[in-house]
Amino acid sequence: MNGNSAPGPLDRQPTASRPGVSGWPAVAYETLDWQPSLATGRLAELVAGSYAAAVPPMIATVTPQLASDIVELSRKASFEIARFDSELGAEIGPFASILLRSESASSSQIEHLTASAKNVLMAEAGDVSRRNATEIASNTAAMNAAVSMATDITDATILAMHHALLHHQHPEWAGRWRDQPVWIGGRATSPHGASFVPPEHSRVPALISDLTTFARRTDIDPLVKALLAHAQFETIHPFPDGNGRTGRALIHSMLRHDNLTRSVTVPVSAGLLSETDRYFQSLTDYREGDPSSIVELGAYATLRAVTNGRQLAQEMNAARTDWATRLQGVRRDATAWRLLDTLIEHPVTDANTIAEHLGISTVAARTAIAQLVDLGIMRQANAGLRFRKWIATDVADALDRFAERAGRRSSTRP
Repeated sequence: MNGNSAPGPLDRQPTASRPGVSGWPAVAYETLDWQPSLATGRLAELVAGSYAAAVPPMIATVTPQLASDIVELSRKASFEIARFDSELGAEIGPFASILLRSESASSSQIEHLTASAKNVLMAEAGDVSRRNATEIASNTAAMNAAVSMATDITDATILAMHHALLHHQHPEWAGRWRDQPVWIGGRATSPHGASFVPPEHSRVPALISDLTTFARRTDIDPLVKALLAHAQFETIHPFPDGNGRTGRALIHSMLRHDNLTRSVTVPVSAGLLSETDRYFQSLTDYREGDPSSIVELGAYATLRAVTNGRQLAQEMNAARTDWATRLQGVRRDATAWRLLDTLIEHPVTDANTIAEHLGISTVAARTAIAQLVDLGIMRQANAGLRFRKWIATDVADALDRFAERAGRRSSTRP
């Protein structure tokens, strides 16, 4: 939530940051003054006054000391990430885009942004008529940016991820550190009663610089480091909006930076979806000096995500095999076969896009689409005769099933 005016300092000396469990420092707090500029009369009396804002510790040189069972769990999860990446990277190239979409949708769902796979795919293809779908498609762009810029984790790359996420919805905020207070929970008019108030905005640049220094360390297990960096990022809350989605994109940027993944995006957010209450509690635990909760939950979420991702991969391979079987009566040099090879990566398309992508005429593209429609592989995705889009329904259906499995609460852990 955003305030209406800047806070003024009352006591800029933060309370002492005490060491938490595992040798990790807890968040300290400072007292700030809140003077709302838009509230008048009795409302001003209700919401004016001091409040406590977080002062997160600097973590660039801090090393967590986790219990042996959590260390072993994170190593198991890291091994599964690497194996999953190796399996799918060698098996099917376009599958990387499917997993990235799945992670984007799951991360958005944690923020209560939901849409069908068809609507999200339509938004990626240029249909901006559905707000949630458009925002999820923007999150896919942010994930893409996170992975593509993983060669170096810097303040600038985080700003670029955020710009990719929000430049359509909020260009005034996209790719800029916040210059105003934010808070979580409570009322919209003031930080009083909030469950957590992130640091005063002037502290953000230094905290982010410290965070990216931590992210580039090589002496901490990559998955542990990524999860702790994520928790620190959410504590800093450097933007007016989009912090959760950008912070989860940061996880993937770091995993790619440390070569734990090379080909695909492991849908960690999909593993968190079934336990969102525990996820938010683990962030609270982190702020109190206990990093073990976010590491433990993140490792379990990774194992769930890998299981779900493998099932999605199997469904995609089965669909691809079925498509090839249906197309057996068509000449092997026909454009329909070339189009078939693009559908997993680009399940919603149109004749002009296909023509440009395959280097063919639009007439040949329409002929190939018609063949796949006749065989039940594609169908028209929107109404009307102009600007027609076509969708590979098997891909959209598999993505919806993936999302349903991700959101299903399980009583047992993997």
